Amino acid sequence: QVHVAETGGGLVQTGGSLNLSCIASASGFDDYVMGWFRQAPGKEREGVAAIDTDGSTNYADSVKGRFTITQDSVKNTMNLHMNSLKSEDTGVYYCAAGEWLLLIPGPLPRADQYEYWGQGILVTVSS
Repeated sequence: QVHVAETGGGLVQTGGSLNLSCIASASGFDDYVMGWFRQAPGKEREGVAAIDTDGSTNYADSVKGRFTITQDSVKNTMNLHMNSLKSEDTGVYYCAAGEWLLLIPGPLPRADQYEYWGQGILVTVSS
């Protein structure tokens, strides 16, 4: 079992940048597929990015070229570097860990494929 917690949210202006981090409590962090989701007000939770144990990554089309997901196995952290932020990036961002996932090209893993979740952190992009 792994506990994850997000840090780094806040308020940023349109076009700005923000870095989110996800800190995992357990060792064996690099045995999990890690992902970021977000939920905007009144909308369903959607996948943003994911990173596999071999470092391969996948992104939602809406964030490709603007967001980068990275992982530091020594520090047990995963990061989401967000650039060129838009108002539609506003939402609560969640970190998730999946023990039995395999990241493949194509659609991001669904939320129900991840076993462990953080509490979420708010990102507000304001003009």
